[in-house]
Amino acid sequence: MLTRRAFTAGASVLAIGGARRAFAAETVKIGVLTDMSGVLSAVLGTGSVDGARMAIEDFGGSAAGLPVELVFADHQNKPDIASAIARRWIDEEKVDLVMDLGQSACAIACQTIVQAKNKVIIVTGAASSEITGQYCNRNSFHWGYDTYMESAALAGELTRSGNDTWFFLTADYAYGHALENDARKKIEAEGGKIVGGVRHPANTHDFSSFLLQAQSSRAKMIGVANSGDDLERTMRQGSEFGLWTAQKAACFGLQLYNVQSIGIEAMQGVLHNSVFYWDRNDDTRAFAQRFWKRNGKPPAETHAVNYSAVTQYLKAIKAAGSKDTDAVLKALHDLPVSDPITPTGTVRKDGRLIRTTYLARVKKPNEVKEKWDCLEIVSEIPGEQAYKPVSESACSLLKA
Repeated sequence: MLTRRAFTAGASVLAIGGARRAFAAETVKIGVLTDMSGVLSAVLGTGSVDGARMAIEDFGGSAAGLPVELVFADHQNKPDIASAIARRWIDEEKVDLVMDLGQSACAIACQTIVQAKNKVIIVTGAASSEITGQYCNRNSFHWGYDTYMESAALAGELTRSGNDTWFFLTADYAYGHALENDARKKIEAEGGKIVGGVRHPANTHDFSSFLLQAQSSRAKMIGVANSGDDLERTMRQGSEFGLWTAQKAACFGLQLYNVQSIGIEAMQGVLHNSVFYWDRNDDTRAFAQRFWKRNGKPPAETHAVNYSAVTQYLKAIKAAGSKDTDAVLKALHDLPVSDPITPTGTVRKDGRLIRTTYLARVKKPNEVKEKWDCLEIVSEIPGEQAYKPVSESACSLLKA
């Protein structure tokens, strides 16, 4: 049974748990703090909430005998708003898990708050590799893609294959900066050269001047280090200029919905590294079909990863026998990860989920069988190769 309260930006909605259970003395409360209306809302938004909701439903609506409730809120991609919501959720609404945090600056802002209040934060929608680097803490986990995973394997492969000069078109916030920095290190390690770059603010509508700078650089590869609507406008406007016929684009933050929105013609052949694709095997297709019936389209990466993260959190509560934070944290580190989204995974001391990722290629138009049949899995990348190695991490938990 669903119960709802009217909400404005920053307010939450009770989504799971019957009315009678909502008044129980103790519940497990999960808060999805995400972008509901901004530049990332298509790949996060209501799908992120429903991914979490599906996991709670599949767990039977309770864990360790405690009813589970779900709330969500829109952080508007503003760290101050995200911080205020996280504080209120924990202090006033008794939220136990804050998750999603679909923007890196918002995630980083909330990590310290959650640690200070000794609750749990699982980042699924934000991507800065520094979430489990310099900003790591014992209460924080990173469950989805990150900038090292998105950029290092792809940039290294392209550089080794002869695409050895790069120009970066980068979003001017934490996600874009981390994505570019991780890619730069890998390119230079492989003998490549960075010939230039430019940064743009979030929600830019006219990329003309940035694209002209990329064109004049004569770089073989243009590293597009942004996401969501910004990525779509970058690729669409670049295609209109004919830029991609003379130079190639590496879209580090690409997602399925972006390909569909931009169009196969403009995106064919583009590679990216993904943690989830709906049509990869029987398990992912079964989950996707359930999500599809509820949302009218297959799940994006974070939608599916939210299902995995909530499933594992509830398994940890069950294993601990309570929602006590210290006991749950131990279980999250100790338990193996196995679900339809994450078939095999382990959690490192820095909170980084180590799992296989997938190198995916955007199909050619004549290869597409139906609307959402956009990607082909080219190869699997083992987790120990896909994520930043311990030797390169700034996380103090790994150095203890």
